[in-house]
Amino acid sequence: MPNIASAKKRVRQSEVSRMRNRHMRTRLRTQIKNVLHAIAAGDREAALSAYQAAVPVIDSIADKGIIHKNKAARHKSRLNAHIKALQA
Repeated sequence: MPNIASAKKRVRQSEVSRMRNRHMRTRLRTQIKNVLHAIAAGDREAALSAYQAAVPVIDSIADKGIIHKNKAARHKSRLNAHIKALQA
């Protein structure tokens, strides 16, 4: 356990940050799963609307630095490719 006041404060701050980041990551995974479930069901319209709801969440989390911007781009690209494959 930290003895210095600033170290104690840092522990408190990092715990709050960890909980916030965990909440945001969970939100991200839920949005991605919603798109994947719609794709698995073969429902292109539902997949497209779920994708459009997921993109702002993915971008927001990348902007906050919770995930890397390239990871966000990879998620969006792969989801979009799956949706386009439903059309064919």
